[in-house]
Amino acid sequence: MAKFNDLVANIKNLDTNKMYNNDFLQTWKKNDAEISATLKTADALRDLRERNISTKVFDSGLGISIFRDNSTRTRFSFSSACNMLGLEIQDLDESKSQIAHGETVRETATMISFMADAIGIRDDMYIGKGTDYMHQVIDAVKGSNEDGILEQRPNLVDLQDDEDHPTQALADLDHIIHKYGGVENLKGKKIVMSWAYSPSYGKPLSVAQSIIALMTRFGMDVVLAHPEGYEVMPEIEDIAKKNAEKSGGKFTKTNDMKEAFNDADVIYCKSWAPFKAMQKRTDLYGKGDFDGIDKLEQELLQENSQHQDWSCTEDMMKLTKNGKALYMHPLPADITGVSAEKGEVDASVFDRYRDELYKQASYKPYVIAAMIFLSKFKNPATVLKQLEARGQERKLSEE
Repeated sequence: MAKFNDLVANIKNLDTNKMYNNDFLQTWKKNDAEISATLKTADALRDLRERNISTKVFDSGLGISIFRDNSTRTRFSFSSACNMLGLEIQDLDESKSQIAHGETVRETATMISFMADAIGIRDDMYIGKGTDYMHQVIDAVKGSNEDGILEQRPNLVDLQDDEDHPTQALADLDHIIHKYGGVENLKGKKIVMSWAYSPSYGKPLSVAQSIIALMTRFGMDVVLAHPEGYEVMPEIEDIAKKNAEKSGGKFTKTNDMKEAFNDADVIYCKSWAPFKAMQKRTDLYGKGDFDGIDKLEQELLQENSQHQDWSCTEDMMKLTKNGKALYMHPLPADITGVSAEKGEVDASVFDRYRDELYKQASYKPYVIAAMIFLSKFKNPATVLKQLEARGQERKLSEE
């Protein structure tokens, strides 16, 4: 109760006006107050649910998910978030739509939005394409709302694009904040965003980029580690540098995994494809050169195989602070001897941190629910208090 009241009081003092009736795209497009409001709203909604208080703020309505890449955690997190707020969920399966017959983005977006309040999109496969598609959908529903076709416009939640993974990064941040007992305790903590070997090809850059761009805002010592040639987008590195300068934190890069792990508080170890390779892949896709894409895939798999020593092993974890750094991964991980012959992480490391990894994942539905909540209510603190005062039990008590 006291925790909830503190959260609501903090939210009330934060300026969330620009979030109202707006969309949630990259984290670097949100100011510090908006990031803080998202995390505190997520925690407040979680607190209500843990006390068996219903958080349904919609009597009816629709949340639409569009996944242009495979997903388990984010797909179910979006569905859970919508359901938690009282929205039904409908997935747009583009293979079963009229898009292949020439239906435009504006037409599709309008047709699916007649009773929609939120649209969640994951489009992370091709550089420059995912973010552009999301903006096309936003422009379409805005235009249809202004023309009187849609009585309300659904707000968009970026479930992962080609540059950023905002729902993942904010869930990760919430996990770290709770682990260290408050956001004020993150300053000076060393977090390593390290590339790791994977036997698969074409993993998006967006997780690595989201971590370096967000964690540098909180005074953390952020280290980006990868073999030569596995660079991320330079403009995202620039965001990380500027954030570190502003927060008093650090942003450094290294091609030495051991150097990165040394005395680290948090280890985030995940594979991604080189930025230049992803650019080339996008160009080949644009030309319809699928043979070229297949050839590029084989080249990159061969290149990956040269760096199998880039793995989160027991010996590597011993280099971290007191040998007990927090290990993080967005899941699913390529686990050596389990899901891969050789992968991103040792099975013993993964097993030791399994509960922590599941806790990390558990923050995502609440973060997504907070994004939708803040887009729909001008005075979120008031509505949160109304939910508590209403006191409707989510699950009927057995008495």
